[in-house]
Parts: sequence; structure tokens; C-alpha cells
Amino acid sequence: MTYAVNPAIARIEAPPIAEAQGWVRPGLRNRKLLNLCQAAPGWTCAEELDAEVARLAHEPGIGLYTDILGIPELRGAIAAHFSDDYKGKVAAENVCVTAGCNQAFAAAVMAIARAGDNVILPVPYFFNHTMWLGMLGVEARHVSGIGEPDPGEVARHIDARTRAIVLCSPNNPTGAIYSPETIKALFDLARSRGIALVIDETYKDFRDGDGPAHPLFATDGWEEAFIHLYSFSKAYAMTGYRVGAITAPARVLAEIEKIMDCLAICATHISQRAALFALTRLESWKRAKIAVMHERLSALRQAFTREGLGYQLVSSGALFSYVRHPFAGETAKQVAMRLAGGHDLLCLPGSMFGPGQERHLRISFANAGTGDMETLVDRLMESQDKR
Repeated sequence: MTYAVNPAIARIEAPPIAEAQGWVRPGLRNRKLLNLCQAAPGWTCAEELDAEVARLAHEPGIGLYTDILGIPELRGAIAAHFSDDYKGKVAAENVCVTAGCNQAFAAAVMAIARAGDNVILPVPYFFNHTMWLGMLGVEARHVSGIGEPDPGEVARHIDARTRAIVLCSPNNPTGAIYSPETIKALFDLARSRGIALVIDETYKDFRDGDGPAHPLFATDGWEEAFIHLYSFSKAYAMTGYRVGAITAPARVLAEIEKIMDCLAICATHISQRAALFALTRLESWKRAKIAVMHERLSALRQAFTREGLGYQLVSSGALFSYVRHPFAGETAKQVAMRLAGGHDLLCLPGSMFGPGQERHLRISFANAGTGDMETLVDRLMESQDKR
């Protein structure tokens, strides 16, 4: 008799991006695959960062553990950055450095919810969020959210077992950027009900304008109801370095510290030092890359105005666009598989991001040039003509 695996894990679907990459038929293409399934920047790290990592590799002690919550210099720099970016007040003692934003989400949710609890989650959602909730036995209560979630609808789903409202803004998969007013309303709701508002702001650097994304860090008592998640992966092209952050009340970080000690003890020392260099030395480099991404977004929006295109651009922003396909008789997965196998265009079906999304596709343009946007529409048009 063989041993069993944990049924809470076994019932979770396989990693979606890995599955989608298997839809591409190798050796059959006579043109470049347009791979728009993952939000990884199409450029490498800054040369200055590469040089700094090479230097750090020879520094005594770089292979050792750091404090569980991260090196003090990085925690302080993150707190200063958030205080400036949000025009608020964040202290280093409120910051925990994590091995990427997925670990930040995992540790934050584990610290505040247990099996049988629930969190409110707008649909479409980031699939790794629901995967982790499912593993913990925490129910995801869905509210509509292709544009912005309605605080009134959210309020109707809260009960005695609700522990958090979870947002992702700019949103993955839709690219929608939630307004400061909506975020503040949801914060006020969370505080009034004694639950947490958890916001994944991995893509905050790619929002429009330089104004604060929301007023929460400038709100007295933000620690009562707010947990903020961030990642260095996208803005600094550091996906493989795995550095993220949780900003939360010190009392919550005391519990997260226990979780971190069991998950990874700490984010890797050299990656934390690389993130510190990026945050304090690469602001101009980051802004130049953000400008490039804004140009790509403009090019994508323009490309989708082509006459005769049956695909509708429902939402776009940051690194994502959410597209409604024209094929009422096909599931989103069938359309995505056909685009990958027959039209050399790899994207993700909306069904990977929650129920009721069968007419949608997520197209991430992070690694596509401005000229690729017309190619994208060419292949979408081709899929209409050859069906």
C-alpha cells in the first residue's frame, strides 16, 4: 500500500502558467511565438545591480542567515519608500522582508485565518491567492470585480468567520487600478467589522501618475485594519531574486515571524542586499522602464481599435489586459489552446482566474515590444478568420 498525499493539496489545480506553456506545439512554428502568458519584464536587471551582486558575492557573511524579518537597512529603506510614496507614516518595525510576494501573501493569510474561516475575494482573482487559500482550508467568498469591487456587495458577504478582504491593485489579471476612494471605503469597512484589508500591490509602480495609490498609510490607525504586500520582482526585473515585503502592525509581524522561521527562515541575504541597492540607487532606471511599459500599454490600446476585431479590450493597465473573446460556443481554455497551437499566441484563459470568466483571456504584455501589439491583433484577427 502506498502512502497518501494531503487531499487539501491534491484538490488544487496544477500551476496554471506551467500548464499553458504545454499548449505550445514545439517545432511546428515558422514564426516567432508571441508569449504573453506571464508578467515578467522583457529586460534584465540593471547593469549596476549585476555589478553590485557580483561584488556582494565575495563579501564576508553574505552566505549567512539574516534576521528573520529581514536586514534592518532594507526594512528601514522600504518603510521610508512607502512613507514617501503614500505620503504616510510607516516605520521599519512594521516591515517584514519575504521571499517574494507569494510568500508575503501566504504568511500574512496564515497569520490571520485558519481552516473554516473565509476571506472576501473579488473575481477575477490572482490564481496563486486562491490556491493558497484552498490549501489552508480558508473559503474564498467571491464578489464581482472586473472594474472595481463594490463596498456594498463586499459588506453583504462578511460574516462572523470572515477574516479579511483581499485586493490586488493594479489588478492581476485585469490591469484595473482601484481608485483611492474605493480602497479607503473598503478599509473603513474592514476596520468597522474588525477584519483586515489585505492589498497586494506588486504592480503599484506601474500605475498612472505619481500621486499616492491610496490614503491608507496616511490614515491614523492604519495598523488596525491594513496589511500591505509588495514585490521587487517586476519594477526592478528581479523575479528570480525572490524579494517581497509585508507591511503590517508589529503585533501581526510577531506571528508572521514564527511562520517565516518555518517557511524559509529569511529571504536570501544576497537578494535582500540587491533589493536594498535597487531601492536606494535605481530610481531613475526604474522610472525609465516604467515609461517604456506605459508606451506599450498605449500601443496595445491603440492596436485594439482596429476595425473588424471581434476581441474586446475590457480592461488594461500596469502589465495586463483583460480581453473578451468573440466565440460564444467555446470555453476560454479552448480559445487559449487554439491561439497557442494554431496562431502562435500564448495567453491565459479567464477561467484560470475564477468562475464566470469563460468569455475572457488575460494577455500580459510585459515582455512584448510596442511593435508586437499590432502582431498580437494580427493573430487575434487570424483566429477569427480561420475558425
